[in-house]
Amino acid sequence: MLLRNKIARILSARPLQVLARLFLGGIFIYASLDKIAHPQEFARIVANYGILPDFLVTLPALVLPWLELIAGLCLVSGLWVRSAATLLSLLLLVFILALGFNAARGISLSCGCFSSSVADKENIYVLIFRDLLFLLPGLLIIFFHRERKDS
Repeated sequence: MLLRNKIARILSARPLQVLARLFLGGIFIYASLDKIAHPQEFARIVANYGILPDFLVTLPALVLPWLELIAGLCLVSGLWVRSAATLLSLLLLVFILALGFNAARGISLSCGCFSSSVADKENIYVLIFRDLLFLLPGLLIIFFHRERKDS
């Protein structure tokens, strides 16, 4: 019990929480910019995943980058921290599942994570591993973030 409390205290320490917020928020802010600037190219990437029917591709291609940007800005600024981390962690889980689905089908594709270029192909297993690592700061925030009490 004492060890668990000590670990929880370390994981909820303000410097670690700030680092997790800045890292995860910064990653998603950066990831959103090219997609927002090139929505048609990002829509092609979404379509290449082969999960959504064609008529449903445009909406996520337009909305996802803005969700990433807004949630990333919330994390960096310290607003709605747990909610933003939850949203980004859920997005990461969706990305991991979509990549896993295509890996199981033997399809190599551009993930669209940091570039809206369809030509940017990476090892799908490396992408899944990377997204799992990106999920860690989100989980750290979700489970150990403490709201500041201003007096």
